[in-house]
Amino acid sequence: MSADRPHILLVDDDTAITGALGPFLERSGFDVETAGDGVEALAAVERRTPDLVVCDVLMPHMDGREFVRRVRERSLWLPIILLTQIGEASERSAALDEGADDYLNKPFDPRELVSRIRAVLRRSAQGQAPLTAAGRLNAHDLVVDRGARRVWLGDTELVLTPKAMTLLEYFMLHADEVHTRERLLATLWGFDFASSSRAVDHRIAELRRVLGDDAASPRFIETVQSLGYRFVAKVSAA
Repeated sequence: MSADRPHILLVDDDTAITGALGPFLERSGFDVETAGDGVEALAAVERRTPDLVVCDVLMPHMDGREFVRRVRERSLWLPIILLTQIGEASERSAALDEGADDYLNKPFDPRELVSRIRAVLRRSAQGQAPLTAAGRLNAHDLVVDRGARRVWLGDTELVLTPKAMTLLEYFMLHADEVHTRERLLATLWGFDFASSSRAVDHRIAELRRVLGDDAASPRFIETVQSLGYRFVAKVSAA
């Protein structure tokens, strides 16, 4: 194994998935180890801490969410991407709350997974708690208290609707990534985007208005033409 290739632990009880996805990730520049469930994955992590784990949620013996809980209980802050079933918004939300760094709906394009892996690796430092574990997030003079659901810009406390607050928190936890309206709706609203795509635009407009952010020269939220939105400010744990 090459020392400069990130070591990925791929966890899924479906051997057809690991058998096809493992070689694809290898060809994409990663060293890949596989495990069939959460129990095997924990043993693999104890043998050698990977740079990132890609883990299915629904598995026998120990599912993906329990695996995340066990890893975080050991104060291991290695990045974890969970693979979830389409439409299970509550499962995705719970997984992120429990310490997963990102999720991807099944079925998925393997190229999308590679993109997510690289994005998570860019914003993660092995051995350090990820932003998902931080109680407060900071970007420029913006501070978000995740537990209290309160936001300040400089010395001024801001008032946001619950959806706008959730959207801002999600953006800050996934800074410098492009998010389509479809993904934001599936993640935060949990329903079909076809009849509700403007819901994201309304919340973006609200955030920009409250933050005093200029769409033409954004400090926080950038519109990516024909794709979606990106949070461009650097985010750290406050």
